Formats: sequence, C-alpha cells, structure tokens
Amino acid sequence: MDRENVLNLRSFWQIQIIGWCCFYLFDLLESIHAFLTKREFIAEETVPIVCMFLGSCALRPFCRWLLQRSQSWIAFESKAAAAAMVTSIPVACAVGLILQNFNHVPWHALVTVWAWSFFILFVWCSLYFSIKQWQQSSMEKERLLRAESDLREARLLALRYQLNPHFLFNSLNAVSTLILDGNALAATRMLAQIGDLLRASLDSEVTAEVTLSQELAFTEGYLAIEQTRLGERLRIDIAVPLETRDALVPNMLLQPLVENAVRYGVAPLIEGGWIAIKSALDADRLRIVVGNSGRREGEQKKNGTGVGLGNTAERLKTLYGANFEFSLGWPEAGGCEVVLELPLRRTGSLLEASPCAP
Repeated sequence: MDRENVLNLRSFWQIQIIGWCCFYLFDLLESIHAFLTKREFIAEETVPIVCMFLGSCALRPFCRWLLQRSQSWIAFESKAAAAAMVTSIPVACAVGLILQNFNHVPWHALVTVWAWSFFILFVWCSLYFSIKQWQQSSMEKERLLRAESDLREARLLALRYQLNPHFLFNSLNAVSTLILDGNALAATRMLAQIGDLLRASLDSEVTAEVTLSQELAFTEGYLAIEQTRLGERLRIDIAVPLETRDALVPNMLLQPLVENAVRYGVAPLIEGGWIAIKSALDADRLRIVVGNSGRREGEQKKNGTGVGLGNTAERLKTLYGANFEFSLGWPEAGGCEVVLELPLRRTGSLLEASPCAP
C-alpha cells in the first residue's frame, strides 16, 4: 500500500470515528430526559448507533467503487440510496433482536428502525462522497500549483543559463583583444579570473534567488575582470548597506546589468568612466540603482537590445508579474542609470528580486 493510500485510510478512520462519536453524543444529549425514566436508555441509544456505524463501514467499499467510476452526483446519490436501503435491513434486524433479547420483534418497530437507519446511512454516503470530492479537488489544486511552480522554476533557470554563454563570449572577446594589443600578462590574468568566476558559478547551488550579498560578490568578480582589461579607465563605486545585503534577488542579475553598463557607458569613452551600484530600503521595497557615466546620445537604443536586458525583463515578469518598477533614465547630474524597486524579501522567505541594465 503506497503512502497516499495509507494517508487516505488514516484520514477516513479519523473522520469516521470522530463523526460517529459526535453524532452519538448529540443523540444522548437530545434524549437525556429519558434517562430519568428508563433504565434501558443507554442501551437503546447505543445499540442503533453501533449497528449503523458497522453498516457505514460495510458501505465504504461500495462508495469507493462508485467514486472510481467517476459518476455524476445524481447517479451516485441514487445508487447510494439503494445501497443504504439494502444495508439498513440487516442493521434494523440486528438492532431489534439485540434490544428485544433475541425475542419476537414487532414489525412496526423494525420498520421504524429501518427508516431511521436508511436516512442516517444515506446521509453518511452523501457526506462521504462530498468529503472525497473535496479531498480530490484539493489534491488536484495542489498538483496544479506544484506543476506551475516547477514550470516557473524551470523557466527561470533556463533564462539564467542563457546568460552564461553570453557572458563567456564577451569575456573571451576581451581576452583576444588584450592578446592582439600585446598585453599577454593582462590576458593571462583575465583568463584566470574568468576561470575563477565560472568555477564559482558552477560550484554554487543553482537556485532562482540568492542574497544581494552573494550576487554582489559574483558581480565584483566580473568587475575585476573588466578592470584587468580597462585598468584605470574603469572606476567603481559600490554603496550597498548591511541592512539590504540579506534581501533576496534573482540569481545572476547584477552581472548582466553591470556588463551592459561597462560596454555602453565606460568602454566607448576614451577617458573611461564610472560604474555605481547602490541599494536602499523603502518601507517594504528594495531599491537598487545601477548607474554609469554613459552619454544620452543613442544610449536608449543600445540598452534596449541584447540578451542582458531582454533576459532581465523576462525574469522580472516571471517573478513579480506587475509588482515591480523598472526605469531607465539619464539624471541631470549626468550619466545613465537603471532604477529598480522590488518587493523586499529576506533570506527567511522564498521570493525573488532583481535589477536591470543600463
């Protein structure tokens, strides 16, 4: 017997025993006035309940068989009524014989007990059917929710894995540029840094979300690679307070944002530029800003294409629906920045958060 059947059987007996005990207590309380005048009060109330309890146990296999045939409510009720009617006959006979000490039982007494037993057993069949339908509906909803969750997780992981070859391609292009420029030492150092970064990515547990602190550590590894290539042309400013570092963000989102920032906001400038990563809390929201020194001309078109931004947009929609804010702009102070406001979730809860790319 598998685990689900064991749980179903245990659930049936729990409900069965509790239900009949409550019915018995209610019947006792409702007829308590007879206790003062009749010594046989307890027997007259107990014997019918016990016999109907046994009758309901005998009806269970038949009701299960009806449910497995996926019949309509009307078909089930009509067949359950017939089964309850037949089962009530031995129940009524047993009650009558026991209460009359196996002597002659008046037929009108048998009919009365039979009608009462039929009504109770028919109600029992209806309740059994209703509870089973509710349980099956709950299980189907649970399976559906689990399937939707697994599908969403698979989609998020597929989007995440899409970034790895994109990042590797761009990094190896940077290495080849260093080699062509005759900077073999920097190329060797960059290859070692790429290896360390990929090892960290492969060794870490693949999850839909990580803490902002973990995501920042991976991004700093990527920035070290870019600094090897750009040298003093790349200036970095990271302002991430401690109270935001345990917030959950989607795995590998800062890196493509920063990669776009370097590619479009720093590398094209002869004098180089800066990259800024900032975070803050605003009530129940996490605010993340990724800025760069890029110029406005043509920047929106460039930043609107590429794997990084498209991937980020897909993940944000998958994770949050409409419960996030994303804006790309050029502040009056200069540069370009992406601002994200996401639902705040700490490491103790399971949700995802993310930034985007300039």
